[in-house]
Amino acid sequence: MFLILGHFCSNLFLVLVVFIASCFSSCWVLYGQHDSVTLSSFTYATTVIKPYEWRYISVDLPPWFSSVTIALESNVGIDLKRIGKVSNLPMICFREGSPPLPDVYNTSHTGLVIDHISNSSFGGSQDLQIVEKCYPTQKSIFLTLTNEQIRPGIWYFGLFNGIGPIRTQSKMINRGHSYSFSGNVTVEGCTNSAMLGKFCNQTINLLSCLDTYISPETGIGSQSYKTAANVTTCGGTEESCLHLAGSNVYSLDVVSITEELIITAINITSKSQRSNGTIRGSGISLMCYVRHGAIPLPQLYDYSADIDRSPLVIPLPRLGSWFIKILPANLSASMVVIQEMSTTICYSLEWQVRQCPADKAGLNCTTAKCTLQTFLRKNPSVAFESYYLPISGKVSSNSANFPLGPLLSNSSDGDMGDYTWTFFLMDIPYGAAGGNIHVRLTSEAKISEEIYARYGGFPSLSNWDYFYANSTSNSNGSMFFKVYDASDKSVSFYIIYARGGTWSFGLRHPISNSHSSTVETIMSISLERCPQKCSSHGTCQSVLDASGLTFYSFCACGRRYGGFDCSIELVSSSGHMWQSISLIASNAAALLPAYWALRHKAFAEWVLYTSSGISSGLYHACDVGTWCPLTFHVLQFMDFWLSFMAVVSTFVYLTAIDEVSKRTIHTVVAILTALMAESGPTRSSNIILVVAIGSLGLLIGFFIEFFTHRRWISFSTELCLNMLNRWETVKAWIHNFIRSLLKRFRWGFLIAGFTALAMAAISWKLESSQNYWIWHSVWHVSIYTSSFLFLCSKAAAVNCENEPPRPENYELARQNSFSGSNERGGR
Repeated sequence: MFLILGHFCSNLFLVLVVFIASCFSSCWVLYGQHDSVTLSSFTYATTVIKPYEWRYISVDLPPWFSSVTIALESNVGIDLKRIGKVSNLPMICFREGSPPLPDVYNTSHTGLVIDHISNSSFGGSQDLQIVEKCYPTQKSIFLTLTNEQIRPGIWYFGLFNGIGPIRTQSKMINRGHSYSFSGNVTVEGCTNSAMLGKFCNQTINLLSCLDTYISPETGIGSQSYKTAANVTTCGGTEESCLHLAGSNVYSLDVVSITEELIITAINITSKSQRSNGTIRGSGISLMCYVRHGAIPLPQLYDYSADIDRSPLVIPLPRLGSWFIKILPANLSASMVVIQEMSTTICYSLEWQVRQCPADKAGLNCTTAKCTLQTFLRKNPSVAFESYYLPISGKVSSNSANFPLGPLLSNSSDGDMGDYTWTFFLMDIPYGAAGGNIHVRLTSEAKISEEIYARYGGFPSLSNWDYFYANSTSNSNGSMFFKVYDASDKSVSFYIIYARGGTWSFGLRHPISNSHSSTVETIMSISLERCPQKCSSHGTCQSVLDASGLTFYSFCACGRRYGGFDCSIELVSSSGHMWQSISLIASNAAALLPAYWALRHKAFAEWVLYTSSGISSGLYHACDVGTWCPLTFHVLQFMDFWLSFMAVVSTFVYLTAIDEVSKRTIHTVVAILTALMAESGPTRSSNIILVVAIGSLGLLIGFFIEFFTHRRWISFSTELCLNMLNRWETVKAWIHNFIRSLLKRFRWGFLIAGFTALAMAAISWKLESSQNYWIWHSVWHVSIYTSSFLFLCSKAAAVNCENEPPRPENYELARQNSFSGSNERGGR
């Protein structure tokens, strides 16, 4: 019986263990399960980035995204302790809202972080002028960024293989190291819009703003805040409770440009489950953390306040979602007993969004506000170019400029003294994030206005993204702000790669008086694809990013200029002239082999050398901007192809084979070199390939000549039995072959030809974007000189192996016989 009972207990114990284990496993799965789904996934095939090239990739993060995973693989290996020139460094840059541009200024590398990128590299809200961060490209990058680290919206990351003003300069050949990358970008999102957070396990209470809301007497309305009589207010209250160790998260959408967002808590009470009573006391404290676009954390937020003491006032909030987290603060010593009990804190959360009427702005709604209307430019070749004019009928729409006089405010807002504000609102399409905002002011007198710009909200003296006060006080040191004109009577600046969405420009100016009303000031705001039309030193090109979602533009500069706007002169006018002469005139070295070929009636080689020199001269003339008889691609192909053919044909010419064999080799070589010139003409490995092909052609020519003019050594049965005679025969054949080879060439010319060819290879290797014109001119002279020396090294063909015995005796006998006959005849 005890055995049966023990067996039963053991089975029962086993069942209980399995049950507990299964429960634990299921509970763990439920706890660790993410209530998320894949929203999008993009895979990028292997892409090669050549020197000074770049690629942009955009990622759209919706408001309900939970995380984004970026996995990139590249063949870049960088030692952070041995980083050389930053301009040659492969790097990856991130920016929110628009493409990154790390080389707006020649010496501006403030966004570069000399460290490996990691998840901890992201977090926090920053002003627009400092949000761009760049990191050295790693061999493997794996990032998982949550909605607690970055905000929803369109994020861009750019892969650059070198930065600086020469990145946009027109270069015939990009010398340097290329690298390739491939990767995948996956966006995860929460299935329930009321659940957000890193694991989609954070409940979000959605707050709505009611226009009919009336604040209770104990709430925000009872506080002493400046409120204009004509201000419009929307708001609401939310009754909530939370545990002493818990927190509540709320989301409130600000859908229009507003003046204030106010949050407070009223009717705070605590309930203890042990005493079943309600306790009121001054020791109860609620902390409020607010963050724009992402769930706030106690260590990561935009605004915070103890809202049971005073409301949290957010002046001039940005458009978008604001997340509010409420959690108990450190309680006083009198509440220690409550902490030890199971305590619940209840409160009424109250919020208000204050907004002025359509044509007014400011805390007292006394300053003017103008909404700008978009007018598209009638230029089908350039997309998303437009200018902006006020919707009000106070100005004419016949011009892209509008006078400021009828639009300026006449009253001050608060304690501003003799200055006031006038605000202008404009919208930029999200697909045009690669455009640039151009703002200009011209006046008949000295300009006294100051301009402040802000994305998604009104600017102020303490809250702005970019500003211009005068020539010495402005945002010209930021990455995406460029001043072009800063005189007393005119101002012109650009906001580079402006984000898509609503922008607000605040004009701070003196209050109008009788004198200022007679001075006319003209303003214009436009959206342009390239700043300053590439300064008239380049062309504006527009392309899609690697994702095909964003349309951005960039300047392709000429040979003399560089920079993102082609405003930096890299080569002077005289320097460019000498470079052009050097690159074009150095092709005159092709006359040396052409003349030799013509003199020795090698007409095919003469045509080849002459055509190669002419095509190379035309190619470089087109590149420097002198004359382009054909397209650049055709001229480049002809130059490299004929150069490759000239090198190989020189080697083939050194052989003494018939014309049929030469034509066969030339046909094969023409096909191979044409493929090389079309697929990758500027690769350094082409020099090795061309020399290898030429040497192979020379070797094949020797073999053809050998099999044609010589026969195999035949060994008879008796000869095979006589090893000594066979070895003597082989030695004689080798000796004759060496004699034939030594007499085939003029070795002084041959060694000089190889020296010139080595110089050509060295000059090819030393070419860079800065010294291209020097070493490529040396390449022209070296390669044609080497061909000339190789041609001169060829001597008359001599067959030493089967050379018949010299007929000295025969001639002597004939001479004797002739002399004998003469003598006989003379006798």
